[in-house]
Amino acid sequence: MTDTHDGNRVDRRKFLGAAGLGTAAVMASGLRANAETNLLPTIQLGAHRVTRLLAGYNPIGGYSHATPIASRHMREWFTVERTVEFLQHCEAEGLNAFQFDLCEKVKQVLPKLYESGSKLHFVCLHAEGAHGASLKQVMAHHPIAVVHHGGRTDSLFREGKPDKVHDFVKKVHDAGALAGVSTHKPEILKRVADEGWENDLFMACFQKVTRTKEEMEQELGFVTVSEPYIESDRDKMTAVIREVDKPCLAFKILAAGRRCSNQGVVSGAFKYAFDHIKKTDGVIVGMFPIYQDEVSQNARHTRKHGQI
Repeated sequence: MTDTHDGNRVDRRKFLGAAGLGTAAVMASGLRANAETNLLPTIQLGAHRVTRLLAGYNPIGGYSHATPIASRHMREWFTVERTVEFLQHCEAEGLNAFQFDLCEKVKQVLPKLYESGSKLHFVCLHAEGAHGASLKQVMAHHPIAVVHHGGRTDSLFREGKPDKVHDFVKKVHDAGALAGVSTHKPEILKRVADEGWENDLFMACFQKVTRTKEEMEQELGFVTVSEPYIESDRDKMTAVIREVDKPCLAFKILAAGRRCSNQGVVSGAFKYAFDHIKKTDGVIVGMFPIYQDEVSQNARHTRKHGQI
């Protein structure tokens, strides 16, 4: 596939890899008008229709969940400009929402994104004090939802302080946004649902990566060198996701890149996710499109497997 700009013929796929989605900046204005008709399948979050695929934050912030070198590579590649172009490309491919933390980079990205005319919905993952941002500062960027950070959720429940998470939900509602709770543990998801908290949505991880060494020893009988990625974890989480009434946004459906050896494997992971969550649920996927156009690939997988 080729695009023409200033009289030069450009191979779009090669250019994406070499120049970091530069094509998206050129294409965005022309394709944005078609975004509504090109929209991926959607779900309802409060008053908002949100696509079942949301772009995730981890590569933007440099959290590879693999190695420090990979994390640094992601963080340095995703400059402010490339991040804006990435989100514009997501919108052009039919996504209408993304989930980011409010780090310093994102504080620069958001004004540039919306000044370009983007209509993307912002879902903010947040823990009080994280990245030096307050809830008031988060709300200044007009997220449709603010979700309590999953790692912090799991830590507070482990410390016997779930009320701090519950209080966060109430504060977000008072601030005027939808409130969410994120967790890596199906037992926490179930407990919050059973206790009837006022949260509007959940974020639910397919991998229980926040196990402590003691929890691994007790539950698994061994301790991994780093985060544990266990095949059966997604079965346990999706079983609970299907039980709860509220919308869930599943994340780490690709096991932080471990289910990405080829597009057949990626497609299978999307199929598993959409087959095992509710029709009212979506997925959040981090993308690092330096070598291939992961945005269009993941959009295709969502169109194929995520129809309602």
